[in-house]
Amino acid sequence: MRAPKILAVVSAIDLDFRYGCTPAWWQLWKGLYEAGADLILTPYRGRALESPWWRVEQNPCYREGELFAALRAGAARLRGDTHLRRDEESPGESLSDRAARRLVEAWVTPRWRRHLEGILERERDVDAVVVFTVPLNHLRGIPTALRERFGVPVVYYDADVPLSLPEFGGADTGFNIYHGADPGEYDLVLSNSEGGLPRLRELGARRAEALFWGADPELFAPLDVEKEHDVFFYGYGDKFRKDWVERMIGEPSRRLAEVDFAVGGADFRADLGRARMLRYFPVNMLPRAISASRVNVNVARKPHASVFASSTSRLFELASTGAAIVTNPYEGIERWFEPGRELLVVRDADEAVAAYRELLADPAAADELGRRARERVLEEHTFAHRARRLLELIGLREGAAVGG
Repeated sequence: MRAPKILAVVSAIDLDFRYGCTPAWWQLWKGLYEAGADLILTPYRGRALESPWWRVEQNPCYREGELFAALRAGAARLRGDTHLRRDEESPGESLSDRAARRLVEAWVTPRWRRHLEGILERERDVDAVVVFTVPLNHLRGIPTALRERFGVPVVYYDADVPLSLPEFGGADTGFNIYHGADPGEYDLVLSNSEGGLPRLRELGARRAEALFWGADPELFAPLDVEKEHDVFFYGYGDKFRKDWVERMIGEPSRRLAEVDFAVGGADFRADLGRARMLRYFPVNMLPRAISASRVNVNVARKPHASVFASSTSRLFELASTGAAIVTNPYEGIERWFEPGRELLVVRDADEAVAAYRELLADPAAADELGRRARERVLEEHTFAHRARRLLELIGLREGAAVGG
């Protein structure tokens, strides 16, 4: 039986860009390989990097992408910042955003259409095209053209719902992807958020299904290392969660003078109190940093925390590594983990302080909390589970067909 062949148009393969989704994509793509898929990746940003689990086609607009990124970075520096930031509530499409989109439509989109048509002509037997969180409005017209010419289903995976939706505008590192887009061009729109599915249908998706984040338990595994931190939080930036970073890190660090708080990552503007600011950790060092911490904090951003079952990668990475997790309130978290048994949920700074004291005073209880969380990941939430589900949803494995 021939292996299912997937052409994947991906936001990036290169980890140097520090996109939060890219390390998780690597784990999912590896899972697809292990599920038997023949995977061809072509990146929208950066270089095309081969691995033992996939082959690649080059980025046809590599130079244009790097020039655009350099111009954005320069504009941010002129404003005295690291990013061109959007408002957190209902950001409109700015004049510069609109101009950039028009330029993309005139120059980038036609080149990507020719590029993808060329790949499909050479390969001849691609079973599906899957777009992994490339700006939806940059590819307008391409899904229809590919389906009409080659008879191949085209799937879009938006793995940052609801943050990516027009009412939130996406992360400051990317684009507001739904302005001028048509989700109805795709045979299927996948989402990391169950609660976001009605909104995707409202925006025009003909069929929308949830595919949650997960973790590779071979990469995110507990390590037998010395404990270096009492309470540790790692993340990229505090947009949409500044208040909760302060409630779970800043204020408790001042009230628990005997407890060592540490924060890893970048782009934090919240008051971190007494917490030590650590460096950015490459992916291969994250399991060690998690394992070296007695308590690990998850701080979900407001869009994810408030829309039911909107998954993020960090929660599954922590659980897979056997961490004792304390998290802010998260609508639908029971969809993946049992509060009180596999992690702790706190509603304010007082409860955070109490949870830290409880876990630090009873290391055996903290270890048991982490052990149960990892067991749940192994049972339900690995990227092997997610890869099989993806193949089912696009009709390349026994289960739901893409047109169902």
